[in-house]
Amino acid sequence: MVLLEATDVVAGYGQTEILHGVSIFVDQGEVVTIIGPNGCGKSTLMKAIVGMVRVRTGSVSFQGTDISGYPPERIVRTGLCYVPQTSNVFPSLTIRENLEMGAFLRKDDYRGRIGQMFDLFPDLAAHPGRKAGSLSGGQRQMLAIARALMLDPVMLLLDEPSAGLSPAMMQTVFDRIREINESGVALLLVEQNARDALGMSDRGYILVAGEKRLEDTGKDLLNNPEVASLYLGG
Repeated sequence: MVLLEATDVVAGYGQTEILHGVSIFVDQGEVVTIIGPNGCGKSTLMKAIVGMVRVRTGSVSFQGTDISGYPPERIVRTGLCYVPQTSNVFPSLTIRENLEMGAFLRKDDYRGRIGQMFDLFPDLAAHPGRKAGSLSGGQRQMLAIARALMLDPVMLLLDEPSAGLSPAMMQTVFDRIREINESGVALLLVEQNARDALGMSDRGYILVAGEKRLEDTGKDLLNNPEVASLYLGG
């Protein structure tokens, strides 16, 4: 069952067109990764999906509803949450306060959900009163993901979740992403660490110069010699 579908999306900034008719889809429960060179439009596509960049032509549908033109706050209410690469936590607030901010749309008692996030991310549970601004890069990334999960989303969009992390912390973040997916949440990733991301993905897309260049299963993209040479370090 198709959960998210972007069809012939054209988008950009000001007079500059970045995406030239990109189409992708994510089925329910899938992990899908978008890879490609810097500046090819990966993050712009993410932002167009969640309403942060206007879709000039084409459409985006989620759970069968056309959400093109929805503002970001309305898209969040549909069960689609986005974690940007940077500026993704409130540095002056504590870990717990960040999670509380993530629950801003909930009308029920969200304290149990905070407990679930602490179970999923033990590093955060160790010091819930610590200011987010004092966290390591990996801890911040885990907090950003946990904050998005406070709304029990159907799908998460993660932009470069492993960027700037040590190998050990990168592995921890990827392990948590797998657990999140196993709980039933679909994921769309933009990721420079293409080998590990494709290794846990059902499918993947390659974007080049604002256009979809290739689509295949994660396994087949990993085994594609051209993809390996250009994007996986040989």
